[in-house]
Amino acid sequence: MDIAGDRAVRKIIHLDMDAFFASVEQRDDPRLRGRPVAVGAAGRRGVVAAASYEARRFGVRSAMPSVTALRRCPELVFVAPRFDVYRAVSLQIRGIFARYSDLVEPLSLDEAYLDVTRDRQELGSALRTAQRIRAAILAETGLTASAGVSYNKFLAKIASDHNKPNGLFVIRPREGAGFVAALPVRRFYGVGPRTAERMERLGIRVGADLRALDLATLSRYFGKSAHYLYHACRGIDERPVRPDRIRKSIGRERTYAEDLTSEAELLRALEAVVESVWQRIHKSGASGRTVTLKVKFADF
Repeated sequence: MDIAGDRAVRKIIHLDMDAFFASVEQRDDPRLRGRPVAVGAAGRRGVVAAASYEARRFGVRSAMPSVTALRRCPELVFVAPRFDVYRAVSLQIRGIFARYSDLVEPLSLDEAYLDVTRDRQELGSALRTAQRIRAAILAETGLTASAGVSYNKFLAKIASDHNKPNGLFVIRPREGAGFVAALPVRRFYGVGPRTAERMERLGIRVGADLRALDLATLSRYFGKSAHYLYHACRGIDERPVRPDRIRKSIGRERTYAEDLTSEAELLRALEAVVESVWQRIHKSGASGRTVTLKVKFADF
């Protein structure tokens, strides 16, 4: 953004890799290109970790049971995940980010915020910076990324999803309030399906409907989320891009092909999971206060 009158505002980019895990697999195996691909296990207990855009056209989504995915797309090709490879590519991409800003906040292996108000390349334009970053990612990794450019994190993230895959979208300061007013509440970051359904039952379908409610009413309906919604529907988000963003939890999940029916089997499985989590905690130098154990039964 290099528009007159916009120079005092922040310049935020949200970068999101397109179908990251699946795209890495298609890049590394030419036989998978153009085919519907799911990263995950194909068995009865399998879950889709990521789906290529070819698979998404059939309604295949991440976190979907593999049996459901195969019903929707019988030609679906399952590939075992290679997290060591994904982490290596993610580090390569973060190296590209570092050329343009010291203020990079990774959200996961495949997405991050960048504050380029003072960009290292001195391009003076967040739009040009986003274009350069996307071009560098494609040239150096063979992968595409979508980018959203705006004056805060909320709108930058919304923008990155607006023109996927391999897209770039800008929401300028003078456009923010109007853009959010017409935005369906289901597309608000942080509004899940259940909250969206509740909003629609209350007649709240777009940002303008939220904006018509005062803070007290929003608090009555949505509790702790009220303050976030009150500001988001006005295009306001003062959160800084935080390179030192602290990870709040470290966890490990396992899905087993066969039921674990004896106490001995359960204890062996639990020991392996605990050891994996402990190694990650020890490596990161973190410590914890709360332990959460999640168990799924055969009829889940």
